[in-house]
Amino acid sequence: MKNDIHPDYHPIVFRDISANFSILTKSTLTSDATVEWEDGNTYPVVDVDISAASHPFYTGKQKIMDTAGRVEKFRRRYAKSGDQA
Repeated sequence: MKNDIHPDYHPIVFRDISANFSILTKSTLTSDATVEWEDGNTYPVVDVDISAASHPFYTGKQKIMDTAGRVEKFRRRYAKSGDQA
């Protein structure tokens, strides 16, 4: 690696505030806020709104869209104006 061209890569905590979930990883992001981790060390923390712990796709709480019902509703609505399809 060339010297002085890469950003600082350091440990940081990402905290999902909606699911009360935190993960310690490495990143080039920085933050002024800090948190004391389970190992007793203090790390910068970045609060995120959504993560795999709270995303509906990963938690299994995803809503299934009724596309067949929408198509029928569309056809009923516009069938009144004329059957040109």
